[in-house]
Amino acid sequence: MPLRLDPTFRDVLAGADRPLIGMWLSTGTTLNAEICAGSGVDWLLIDMEHGPNTVVTVQQQLQVIAAYRVPTLVRVPANDAVIIKQVLDTGAQNLLVPMVSSADEARAAVSAVRYPPEGVRGVGSGLARSGRWGRVAGYVPNASETVSLFVQIETADAVDAAAEIARIDGIDGVLVGPADLAASMGLPGQQSHPDVLAAVHRVFEAVTGAGKKVGVNAFDPAGADAYLADGAHFLSASADVTILARGAEALASRFIPASEGPRAETY
Repeated sequence: MPLRLDPTFRDVLAGADRPLIGMWLSTGTTLNAEICAGSGVDWLLIDMEHGPNTVVTVQQQLQVIAAYRVPTLVRVPANDAVIIKQVLDTGAQNLLVPMVSSADEARAAVSAVRYPPEGVRGVGSGLARSGRWGRVAGYVPNASETVSLFVQIETADAVDAAAEIARIDGIDGVLVGPADLAASMGLPGQQSHPDVLAAVHRVFEAVTGAGKKVGVNAFDPAGADAYLADGAHFLSASADVTILARGAEALASRFIPASEGPRAETY
C-alpha cells in the first residue's frame, strides 16, 4: 500500500508566502491535540521536553492530527539517538531538537534521523508506524525524504555558532528559544532585554544568510509582532496549557470578586 505522507514542515515553509504561526501541544492528550488541529493554526508542536509526553502519547496525537493534515513537529527531550529513533518510528515527519549549541551537536542530530550509511538510525520500520508495519515498499532507502529536522538555539554559545549550525546539510531550519537564551546570558526571565533581542536578531541574520528558515518562540503578542517584522519565517505564539490557564483566569476574573483571590491552596 502507498504511504500517505503529508509534506514535511521543510516543504511547507519553502512554499509559504507569509510567516507560519503555530502552537505547542503540552498536555499529552489526544482531545486537546484534535481541538487545536482544527483551530486553523499553520502548524503544531508536540512537546516532549517540558510536557508529560511519551512515545505512546506522541503516536496517539499524530494519529489524531493526521485527519486534519496540519504540519506537526515533535520536540524530543534531548539530542539522543535512541529517543529520536523511537519518535521517528511513531511516524513523526518533523523533529525539533532542543539545546543545540554547536555544529558537532547539530551533526549528531542529523546522523540520528538518517539510516546508515549516512547516519545511525536503527532500522525497525517493519515493526513501526513510520513504515506502516512493513507495508510500505522502499521506506528505508527513501526515509530521509520524508523527514525534516529543526534545531533550537537557546544558549549564548549557540548564537555564536548559528551560521555554522545552519549551514550543515540536513538541518532544515532553526527555532530560537528566547527564554533559555536569556537565562544563559545571565538574564533569566528577561526575554525582552535589549541584549537578548540583539542576540535573537543575530541568529535571524546568521540563519537566513545560510539559506535556511528561522523561527522563534514568542507567547507575548507584542514580542511576536516585533519578531515577525524582524523576518521570522515561523513563530510559536502559544500553547494549549497557556490558552487554558489564561482563559480560565479570565473567566474567573469576569465573574468572581478580585478580593476573594484564587482558590488554590498554598502548601
